[in-house]
Amino acid sequence: MRSLIPHARTFSARISDHDDERESYGRPAQGQSPEALFISCSDSRVQPAVFTGARAGQLFELRTAGNAVPSYAGAGRPTGESATLEYAVRVLEVPEIVVCGHSHCGAVGALVRGEDLAAVPAVHDRLTARRQSSGEPAPDDVARTQPDVAAAVQRHVRAQLARLRGHPCVAEREAAGLLRLRGWFYGIDTGRILQLDTRLDAFLPL
Repeated sequence: MRSLIPHARTFSARISDHDDERESYGRPAQGQSPEALFISCSDSRVQPAVFTGARAGQLFELRTAGNAVPSYAGAGRPTGESATLEYAVRVLEVPEIVVCGHSHCGAVGALVRGEDLAAVPAVHDRLTARRQSSGEPAPDDVARTQPDVAAAVQRHVRAQLARLRGHPCVAEREAAGLLRLRGWFYGIDTGRILQLDTRLDAFLPL
């Protein structure tokens, strides 16, 4: 944190010195109405606000290992992720949810390369839940040759969208036409963003 603390110390002063910055941060203090719930990987190389240009208050974020979404576990069995999802959909009434995977994902890459994840059992279990029936990443001879594991990550994004639709709060609002789900793939080496075209079942340039 040594390289970051000086910026944090002077952040408030920089905001106070610029009218547009004061307004940008002052408005969210009155409440929030984000444009989307953005679900992305915890990977430090993935910065949604940077590649979307989002300002404070525009994105409600959920970051997890491998941008994994938990399957709906039923009432009385909450998780941090499901609580965040429920709050975004039922309280904030976000009109969109984006599940954003990324190239060179360590978690997905470890799975498709068949690496030993015994030291991180929680990561393994979350990523492989319902793998056989939902298209989750599995050891793959072709994927092993792809450093960016793009195809595997894109399959993984599709699986997370399916998991989202298993949550009643999502299913109800999507059925009512009040919620749109998007699947994105972000290339950390190129900055390029692809979006899932559900008609073609393919990731195409945004």
